[in-house]
Amino acid sequence: MADDPQRNFRSAYYEKVGFRGVEEKKSLEILLKDNPLGILPPHSDSHSLVGSYRKEQYQDIMEALEVMRFIKSSTPSTHVYLRMFQLESHMLPRCSEISPPNEDFLSISQAMEEIVEDSVDCYWLIKSFISQFHTKFGDSVPHLPKSLEHFLSQEEPGLLSHLKNSGALAQLPYHLWFRRCFAGVLPESSLQRVWDKVISGSCKILVFVALEILLSYKIMLLGISRPEGIVKFLCNIPQENTDAIVTKAIDLWHKYCGTPIHAM
Repeated sequence: MADDPQRNFRSAYYEKVGFRGVEEKKSLEILLKDNPLGILPPHSDSHSLVGSYRKEQYQDIMEALEVMRFIKSSTPSTHVYLRMFQLESHMLPRCSEISPPNEDFLSISQAMEEIVEDSVDCYWLIKSFISQFHTKFGDSVPHLPKSLEHFLSQEEPGLLSHLKNSGALAQLPYHLWFRRCFAGVLPESSLQRVWDKVISGSCKILVFVALEILLSYKIMLLGISRPEGIVKFLCNIPQENTDAIVTKAIDLWHKYCGTPIHAM
């Protein structure tokens, strides 16, 4: 899907005036207030009323799940959000005890909880983020690994050959990168910057974050011969320099995809 020029205008403007490393960390919060997920009605006068309706709906769903014994007071909040989403999506299983948890949903929920404090707002944001991600990018996600392979061949063909020859390329943690949008991989400050781009209309940013992770740890990866060792490392990358990785990933995104804004 093509990037939304107007919604990416703010992020690119921050970069142009030199605030990339400071303001963009908070850009997801600003972007959510801009309502790109369609959570709020277009008229601000209605926000308070709609907010109260959604709070009531949230409580009604909670009570229904409690009556059906799908949740109880000790149920973790992320699992509560999952059951609420399943109920609203008509996907609630017949027996909660035999239903395997949706780890992708739970990971995104846990990450969103670190960003949004209010539980009602958190659930609506999780629901909208996941629903719109699948609606907009569901057909594109299966092709992202091939896109990653293509761009890696442009940037570091030697590393690509190593990943192929070791058998690791097919086993890379694509589910963490492309289905969970790096939830559980990147810390909150870095994750917000990636999700900002996703919410703005670009799933291709996920490819460039994955690409920059591979490039940043090239020497480490070239020193690992077994595919399971490579995958283990990539599933648990060091957390101290992820902001720099995201910044370089955004540079790569602009390099290959252009700057998604109107001329300034």
